[in-house]
Amino acid sequence: MDAPEISTARNPSKTGAREAESTLTAQSLLRLSFSNNNDSTATTMAKTPSKKAPSKAAKKAASGDKKRSKKRVESYSTYIYKVLKQVHPDTGISKKGMSIMNSFINDIFERIAGEAGKLATYNKKATLSSREIQTAVRLMLPGELAKHAVSEGTKAVTKFSSA
Repeated sequence: MDAPEISTARNPSKTGAREAESTLTAQSLLRLSFSNNNDSTATTMAKTPSKKAPSKAAKKAASGDKKRSKKRVESYSTYIYKVLKQVHPDTGISKKGMSIMNSFINDIFERIAGEAGKLATYNKKATLSSREIQTAVRLMLPGELAKHAVSEGTKAVTKFSSA
């Protein structure tokens, strides 16, 4: 099955073109990333006939006797899980749900950090303080959610300072 072509040119005269393009782009990127990770190794292995597998000693000598370290992937999954258990002890979360929550937290973090950076630049400050973060949260989050976020942030800063 051929992947749909991705067009970068936008035509503002067509209604809904942006939404369709962004959806198409996101779907295509997901399809490409999944196909690159899973299918490419399977197809290359299937195409090349294996003669004889090299011995373990030969592999170890070729790699220079260094054990390859696993690449670290940073995520908020442990913290999301802890908060979930505090709020709903009998509820679980799927891998896909955890991935969505992780993306959500990264997105909000980037938005708040960007806004706090702009505020620091406007005020000719070189350092981000809790005040810039608090103002950015008030600007980014709506009404009651901002109030709760500010109170939780203040509580966390107080706890950190006293310890």
